[in-house]
Amino acid sequence: MNSNLRIAIIGQSNFAADVLELILERSRFQVVGVFTIPDKGSREDVLATTAANHNIPVFKFASWRRKGIALPEVLEQYKSVKAELNVLPFCSQFIPMEVIDGASLGSICYHPSILPRHRGASAISWTLIEGDEVAGFSIFWADDGLDTGPLLLQRQTNLEPTDTLDTIYKRFLYPEGVKAMGLAVDMVANGTAPKIVQTEVGATYDPAMFKAENQRLCLDQSAKRIWNFVRGLDSVPGAIATVVLDDGTEEQVRFFGAHLYSAGPVKNGKPLKLVGLAKPAWVHEGGLLIEGTDGAFVNVRRIKRGTKMINASDWFKQAEHQPITDFSEDELAKKAQLSSIWQAILKAPIEGATDFFAAGAGSMDVVRLVEEVKDAFDVPLENEHVFMAPVFDEFFDLLIRTLREGSGGAGGKQVEYQGFQLKANKRDIRVPTQLFINGEFVDAEEQRVLDIINPSDEQLLCKVACASPNDVDKAVQAAHKAFFGSWKQVSARQRGQLMLKLADLMEQHKEDLATIESVDSGAVYTLALKTHIGMSIDAWRYFAGWCDKIQGNTIPVNPARPNNVLTFTRKEPIGVCGLVTPWNYPLMMLSWKMAACIAAGNTCLIKPAQTCPLTALKFAELTVLAGFPAGVINVLPGKGSDAGQAVADHHLVRKLGFTGSTPIGKHIMKSCADSNLKKCSLELGGKSPLVIFADCDLDKAVKHGMSSVFFNKGENCIAAGRLFVEDRIHDEFVRRVLKDLRSMTIGDPLNRSTAHGPQNHKAHMDKLVEYCQQGVAEGAKLVYGGCRVPNMKGYFFTPTVFTDVEDDMYIAKEESFGPIMIISKFNGSDVDSVMARANRSEYGLASGVFTKDISKALSFADRIEAGTVFVNVYNKTDVAAPFGGFKQSGFGKDLGQEALNEYLKTKCVTIEY
Repeated sequence: MNSNLRIAIIGQSNFAADVLELILERSRFQVVGVFTIPDKGSREDVLATTAANHNIPVFKFASWRRKGIALPEVLEQYKSVKAELNVLPFCSQFIPMEVIDGASLGSICYHPSILPRHRGASAISWTLIEGDEVAGFSIFWADDGLDTGPLLLQRQTNLEPTDTLDTIYKRFLYPEGVKAMGLAVDMVANGTAPKIVQTEVGATYDPAMFKAENQRLCLDQSAKRIWNFVRGLDSVPGAIATVVLDDGTEEQVRFFGAHLYSAGPVKNGKPLKLVGLAKPAWVHEGGLLIEGTDGAFVNVRRIKRGTKMINASDWFKQAEHQPITDFSEDELAKKAQLSSIWQAILKAPIEGATDFFAAGAGSMDVVRLVEEVKDAFDVPLENEHVFMAPVFDEFFDLLIRTLREGSGGAGGKQVEYQGFQLKANKRDIRVPTQLFINGEFVDAEEQRVLDIINPSDEQLLCKVACASPNDVDKAVQAAHKAFFGSWKQVSARQRGQLMLKLADLMEQHKEDLATIESVDSGAVYTLALKTHIGMSIDAWRYFAGWCDKIQGNTIPVNPARPNNVLTFTRKEPIGVCGLVTPWNYPLMMLSWKMAACIAAGNTCLIKPAQTCPLTALKFAELTVLAGFPAGVINVLPGKGSDAGQAVADHHLVRKLGFTGSTPIGKHIMKSCADSNLKKCSLELGGKSPLVIFADCDLDKAVKHGMSSVFFNKGENCIAAGRLFVEDRIHDEFVRRVLKDLRSMTIGDPLNRSTAHGPQNHKAHMDKLVEYCQQGVAEGAKLVYGGCRVPNMKGYFFTPTVFTDVEDDMYIAKEESFGPIMIISKFNGSDVDSVMARANRSEYGLASGVFTKDISKALSFADRIEAGTVFVNVYNKTDVAAPFGGFKQSGFGKDLGQEALNEYLKTKCVTIEY
């Protein structure tokens, strides 16, 4: 055993530096010299830097020999260190035999193939090009041949179909090679290192792939051989192919990211002619599809044109964005920080036009750049991004876009759109009127439009694009692409930051949003500001907090003796979600559903109510300002019968969230089942009972009883559809209600003193008139209202009160969805009967009780069949509290933690070990 082995390290690169570090951990070895390449400009090889940090003598030779003869001055310097063993982890230079044999114990070399196969400088590439089933490395004793010396040790691993030159190096050849070099030195020191003569059976000598003529891809072969050639040169230097352009000229390109393709015919492909390929290749959304001579296909994901890497699918596209020019001070500070990282790697001054690779960077520099940028800026980055943006200014642009998209950083771009100028409420607001698909406002197919009527004056407000089924398909495809593309690159925490940025923007524009909501839907401005918009903002902030707290569980299960079993669950997003929302709270219903949907990691498209889609479109504009990637959120105004139906029927939509009437909900549920059995959640009609006992606080009961019916002009999902008032206080309760109604201000919803605005649209107002007429016809006592407000332009309906309503009457059973109070008496001695009457409805959305008796209140909460129970209060909803009904009021929850489950799927993973 040699206890103080003197070692010379000869080579270069991070691999050699790591071998040096490993050897230095063995205190019984002495590294007496490191021999490496000269500096490139001001860039020193990392091996030299590492050696200098450990005070090891460093020698830098441009060459070891001239005309095959060792240079005397070089040989003298080598001999001066008196090495007993030469270790060559990675060396690109020719080392003379006087050096190889100059150490008493000889020289050991690392070679990245299973010798004698793939001798030569490009062994890893040829392992892949030849389609070998295994890859590996050899450590051998150097002799005067080309990788022919006796073997010391070998290691191998199976090649995976996903492996490229890069991946096999990173996952096996590099880390295991470093460890094996350390082991080999130990074996030499211990006198146990074998010298196994290489056989010439199966030996191959492969051409060097650093020569351009050897990098040309032959397309006249099978798809598998094309695939193996491309991945054998991925990511450096890339397989060369030649494209014939439309004008007949030729362009040389390089292919990266290939895989065998078996997904069937492509949609909307465009032909691309390649020299040497009999049939045209096809550019499609997944890349460039090439047919081999065997009829099979290989798909290429990325193409390098000059120094610029692009997605193959973007070959025919114009540049999708203009360079960013509006950098914030914080972003400019990041530019200086990024420049420092580049300078540290390239060892040269950095300018905007500095090309990372032209400045001498290699593949390991790419890895270092990616890792340092990820650490410095907390961005999702891959090696391919460096190749796609190799110039400093391009890379900085990419970094800032990623930060803006991933964390809601300063100022996303504004998009152009067609719209109209809303001048109302002392404001001048530009409002989009086009569909919002894939991050852009676009016209509907065939320029279809909807008339949007102002319910306050019955005048045409504007015309809005009306989505067709084809428009829906475009939005779904965009959402699907984003879900499996850009959205997956955004981490959970970054997703939450994006949502918070959006909420901040909604807060900044809340007066505009409330004005639009008031004019478009008839909501009273003060209510719109506080509830419609305020609770929308709250929803986005609440669910933003959940983004990085969605997690599964570990589950104890019976082990499979003698082995153990680990079982855990993962909570995963569903995919593309369709949302269909009603007209009573346009922005709030959007936010209740979409915030949970986005927090869970899904992408979505929403069809807002056709009568009032304007806040949804203004919201779409804010998502761009917040930096959401294109395709994540899509907004499509349209009719339920075609656009809404298309969402329910689409096979790529995996979840549908709907709020609306029970009959439409049933139809949607059937469509979800018939299409692709998509998951659905339904918040449907209600006939919520409110029971008021004589022992209540009557002032409070009247106040909340009024609110339970007339809040938001009765267009309220959880409105108390029927009041049961104990007979002892019935008349006084009605008297106080009528007194308050007579003083209620009805009129312009933008007027701050208005308490009751217009109904949303004419068809609904007409139904309310019919509803009241039927109540009168069946014998209910109409004590107030029951008709349009006389002598007033707009869809204004008088708040209405019916008493003496019997259980079998139409108005006792069916929802009005308007400002109509339905009152029935009950006797306080028969609580069981009033509970039975309250539960007799097929609906079960909400309920309420007023009493000072806590036992009575808890008994009511226990027995009532409703998803929400209010005790001595009403309409008290909160974004943290789950909301949803029972029976024909639907199923599934909005709001609260439970809402997340509507947009997640649970995957169970079991591992035996």
